Amino acid sequence: MRYLLELSYDGSNYQGWQIQPNGLTVQEVLNNAISVIVRQSIETIGCGRTDTGVHARQYFAHFDVENELPGNFKRSLNGILPYDIAVHDCQMVSSEFNSRFDAVSRTYEYQIIFEKDPFLNKHAVRWHADLDIDAMNKACVAMIGTRDFSSFSKVNTDVKHFDCNLMSARWYYRENILIFEVTANRFLRNMVRAMVGTLIMIGEGKINQEKFLEILDSGDRRNAGTSVPAHGLYLVSVEY
Repeated sequence: MRYLLELSYDGSNYQGWQIQPNGLTVQEVLNNAISVIVRQSIETIGCGRTDTGVHARQYFAHFDVENELPGNFKRSLNGILPYDIAVHDCQMVSSEFNSRFDAVSRTYEYQIIFEKDPFLNKHAVRWHADLDIDAMNKACVAMIGTRDFSSFSKVNTDVKHFDCNLMSARWYYRENILIFEVTANRFLRNMVRAMVGTLIMIGEGKINQEKFLEILDSGDRRNAGTSVPAHGLYLVSVEY
């Protein structure tokens, strides 16, 4: 039997989602907790990777189990999981369903603040320079569509190609937090953080629109901006 979990987590204490040899990950903690309840070894399959320190407001993972889960499974699982991982829903799905490959889009947010805020210290990045939001949004338009995004990807990655269909990208304010929101069918390793770092170069007036297009078309990560810190990044929604 295959089940699908909807969860969220604060990534501050984890080396990302996927199990790593040298550090605690969300997947490892979740696998161990489910295994305790169902009394068999469980391996969850997530809807994608999140890097060290990245958060998820909505994340999906499926797993297979021999017997039907008890009615109190979600409550029992939340009782075992640490405070920074929460399961919101658990549903039986088709044995053919795959939380990673059946997803049609994913949406990320990056959060920037300009004033000191102790409550957002680990969950948003403080920026000290003024940013031209209109110029940054103009550059976002140029990225929309299907194209090679290798300029914003880590070089050492196991993907077969670097094409992504970017469906939307925009900067806007939510109260005192500057949000970069981006939706695509898939994301490359480090893609959003590199994208944000490059767009900020436009916002600070360090590069113009023409230079941004050159970076985008170059396919060379060395031409793009520095990756911004991980703790401002959130996976916020996944569509199936």
